[in-house]
Amino acid sequence: MLIPISEITVNAGRREVLPENVRKLADSILEVGLLNPIIVDHTQVLIAGLHRLEAVKLLGWTEIECTVSSLEGLQAELAEIDENLVRHELHYMDEGKKLARRKEIYEMIHPEAGQGKRNGQTSKTALSAVLETKSFADDASEKLGIAPRTIREKIQVAKNLTPEMEEIVKTNNLGMKTALKLSRLEPEQQRDAAAQLAARDIHSLDKYLRPPAEPEPAEPEPALEQTEPEPPPPPPEPVPPAPVVPYTINSRHYATFEESVADLKNPNKDCSYTPDSLLAELDSFIRKFHKEFAWYKDPFCTVVFPDISPVQLDYLKVQFGSITSELHDLLKQIKRSMKK
Repeated sequence: MLIPISEITVNAGRREVLPENVRKLADSILEVGLLNPIIVDHTQVLIAGLHRLEAVKLLGWTEIECTVSSLEGLQAELAEIDENLVRHELHYMDEGKKLARRKEIYEMIHPEAGQGKRNGQTSKTALSAVLETKSFADDASEKLGIAPRTIREKIQVAKNLTPEMEEIVKTNNLGMKTALKLSRLEPEQQRDAAAQLAARDIHSLDKYLRPPAEPEPAEPEPALEQTEPEPPPPPPEPVPPAPVVPYTINSRHYATFEESVADLKNPNKDCSYTPDSLLAELDSFIRKFHKEFAWYKDPFCTVVFPDISPVQLDYLKVQFGSITSELHDLLKQIKRSMKK
């Protein structure tokens, strides 16, 4: 049905429109018309289609074709969030915030999805309700096409990173994995780790050096009755020496956290490689690869091993072989280029 644009209300807090997308959409509508109506509730509050609404405003329309949804309240907000997550490419921080709000709404509509236990025991009624209701992560995964594990990680990043870290993550285009590792640290550790990255004291959070905790004062031991002295403890086992790393990286320190962030943002900073910095980065990559690859030996993954077909196994052999081939080629290239 056609509804006057002046009667349509847009709730505050929606994602801002992108002017470039509005202009492209307006050109498309001018050429082929409005193919998909916007969606409003029975009070003409917009549920989905903000960019389409702004595009027809740009074209000077006074009315727009609408689908009036029966969804209200939380259900309407849930539909609006899903539309933004599916239709628009959001930064993973913004995705995480919307997913966190979606989780709140879903568990308000389906409280049994987040409950079911009382005093450590699961009631039969609660168990039945839980079995009939999908978990939030499974429901969101099915509707949005995002893996449940990724959904949980994005929510963790959005909820645990401080506003200061969120700005640094976005400004410096830090990847999702780095942000996830930052989110697992305490706020002060997040600042400290970001400063170490900016100072290039570390090349990844896998090498983050946490400040040592202050030792607690020892409590005085109670007086003991005179007894025979205990035999001295055996000497400690010798600790094998750490492997010698054939490179060194000069540490650089800053007087304040703000200086380290400014250095991280400096577009004129010399980022050219030296043999030591190249080895340090390759070393970090290899350590990270081993750490990430260990996940596939977890029972969460190995449980499906019996179901892998011979064809799939042959495919994996080819893919794994391509990795070793690339490594051998790189080593050969380095050896050919070395000075005699």
